[in-house]
Amino acid sequence: MTNRMELSGTIAKPPIRSKSPSGIEHCRFWLEHRSTVIEADLPRQVYCRMPIVVSGQRSQALTQNLVQGSSIKVGGFVTYQTGRNGVGKLVLHADNITQI
Repeated sequence: MTNRMELSGTIAKPPIRSKSPSGIEHCRFWLEHRSTVIEADLPRQVYCRMPIVVSGQRSQALTQNLVQGSSIKVGGFVTYQTGRNGVGKLVLHADNITQI
């Protein structure tokens, strides 16, 4: 099975950096995507806002230049996470970030 996603867009909020109790570094931010795609032979405006998480030793190197408003392309895997409030959401766990 394959779980791989790429999404480009703009960082919507300033990245938040943290460290887990076990010492793993994390960087979290929201990526906002807007584009036009063709569906059923008609142009369609597409919008989504997705939470992105970057974890591990490469976290600092991948995210050191990211600021709100940066245009980037992110690649990684998608997982479902349930928040403390019980609301679930899809989260993209990035292992590749490219400035565009």
